[in-house]
Amino acid sequence: MTDTGERATSQTLAKESPDAAGKGGAQRRGGGAPATRGRTSIADGVVEKIAGLAARDVEGVHAMGGGLARTFGAVRDRVPGSSKSVSRGVKAEVGEVQTALDLEIVVEYGVSIADVAQDVRENVIAAVERMTGLEVVEVNIAVSDVKLPDDEDEEQPGRLQ
Repeated sequence: MTDTGERATSQTLAKESPDAAGKGGAQRRGGGAPATRGRTSIADGVVEKIAGLAARDVEGVHAMGGGLARTFGAVRDRVPGSSKSVSRGVKAEVGEVQTALDLEIVVEYGVSIADVAQDVRENVIAAVERMTGLEVVEVNIAVSDVKLPDDEDEEQPGRLQ
């Protein structure tokens, strides 16, 4: 009869934890798959950088940010050892599973602003969702300027104004 009791205990463990029976009856610790243990948080700045780079990749986008931000950014970019701010012109609000983005862009003269805005939205949403796993609920775009062909370009490093 002792044999039957040990068999019943083994079967109970096997039903409760399939891995336990195969490992000499020891139960797994932690519970659940390793990928589901813990929490991942993504800073606003991370999403802003991803969105800024994705927006700049769109043809017809000349620069990011408003006039004053671009001016200060251009001066800061000329300082030796400084790096270009890829999140200039981008504001993100990041929650646990969703994010919303506000972008301020400068477009090239002659391009369709509606088409550029649509392309920016598509590119930014694809990049942010692919890299972060967050759902992008909205991408608001403000076109703050148009780059004319004869305008000086404050975005080019090493050029004095």
